[in-house]
Amino acid sequence: MLSIFRKKSKPDVAPTVDIDANAIPPHIAIVMDGNGRWASARGLPRTAGHREGAVVFRTIASHCADIGVKHLTVYAFSTENWKRPPEEVDAIMKLLREYLLEAQQELQTRNIQIRVLGDTSALDPDLQELIAKVTALNRVDGSLIANLAINYGGRAEMVHAANAAFAKTGRPISESELEEHLYTAGQPDPDLLIRPSGEVRLSGFLLWQCAYSELYFTDVLWPDFTPAHLDAAIAAYQRRDRRFGGI
Repeated sequence: MLSIFRKKSKPDVAPTVDIDANAIPPHIAIVMDGNGRWASARGLPRTAGHREGAVVFRTIASHCADIGVKHLTVYAFSTENWKRPPEEVDAIMKLLREYLLEAQQELQTRNIQIRVLGDTSALDPDLQELIAKVTALNRVDGSLIANLAINYGGRAEMVHAANAAFAKTGRPISESELEEHLYTAGQPDPDLLIRPSGEVRLSGFLLWQCAYSELYFTDVLWPDFTPAHLDAAIAAYQRRDRRFGGI
């Protein structure tokens, strides 16, 4: 049974906790939520929230690498996000380009790999090319794998994986054969899924992979999320008793 822990925290107060360095969750997933509300509360355009959220992602990814997290998957842009105002979508894609261009220069000297999960065929050709260049860099064993879920939908991923697996085998498929065709193939399932902003739902994020992930919800908006907030989520995770359906 999924364990749900809701942590209320003031956005401007980062909790201080001690975490067990020997029990760091290998794979953390985060729904980067609350950028628009953060900006609106400050009288700023929603795009300002997305820009601040991109800065926070860099900080959290670096912290994950420092404390020994091996896989970080963040929900950057869902298949439903195309319904947002065109100017907001354009701003998000611009931020993605900026981040990837920076990463192209920096990743070779940092212990972080970038991978993109989702249907990138809907993105502009130049962005697809940039993604291909960056994801080919810095294949270093032991480095943090940072997965950016872009144009991602959990149901769409399962349909894609099922079709690809059936096309390969031509017969009914097993769970393991389907998993070989998920966007995260070869990576472990998330141990901990974090959703800031006060929303308490998955929103189609990693539906297959998070079947037994520990869930942690906080009212802190993503642009206010700090390494200390991440440590608080990890500390909560470390207090859980994970039985995976057993006793």
